[in-house]
Amino acid sequence: MTKETVLRKPEAMIFDMDGTLFQTETLLLPAYHQLFDTLRAEGHFEGETPPEERMLGSLGMLLEDIWKVVMPEASVAAHRRADELLLQLEIEGLDGGSSQLYPHVKETLEALKEQGVRLFVASNGLEDYVKGVAFAHEIMPLFEGVYSAGQYKTPSKVNLVQILLEKHRIQDAWMVGDRSSDVEAGKMNKQTVIGCAYAGFGRDEELAGSDVLISDFTELLRLYREAE
Repeated sequence: MTKETVLRKPEAMIFDMDGTLFQTETLLLPAYHQLFDTLRAEGHFEGETPPEERMLGSLGMLLEDIWKVVMPEASVAAHRRADELLLQLEIEGLDGGSSQLYPHVKETLEALKEQGVRLFVASNGLEDYVKGVAFAHEIMPLFEGVYSAGQYKTPSKVNLVQILLEKHRIQDAWMVGDRSSDVEAGKMNKQTVIGCAYAGFGRDEELAGSDVLISDFTELLRLYREAE
């Protein structure tokens, strides 16, 4: 934790998926290169595969916005084909079993749930991808709800978290994530924000405005125990 603040014990915690619970690059990067091989073969894309950093730096955005950053010169048809391919390749990758959660994520979530914390996911990803990650890594049963922009067609994570809070009648939650979209979603909904500074996908200023920064997922347990 890099700065101290007085926290209230939440009734719920809402987690981003990529870069917070899930080591996205362990699944994404192999799929990313296969995707561009296919796009080239189908005539949707020419030239070298864009740098991996461009994709990793876009995580947290809606998928349609990611492609505008990764391959801005490509057609809308290419972007939509990339949507299909990425989901297909990532689901295949999850079945292959080579992807990973961050260290101690499952055990920490289990411990929080045992202490009565209601657990949720709110992600800007596609529904099948977000739920697929949760099922593949056997954490789906720990969550009371898994919310995705793909399922709810929300224009931003602010709206997605608002829907979640209202549907489950939650007054006091911690929004836990690694991107500016998570900070915004928490603050715009008047909730506490725990910024995850361990993924390294975004710039340091991404987490400006967080109430607390953590450098390891297990720090959540201590923060919860020490909260008033």
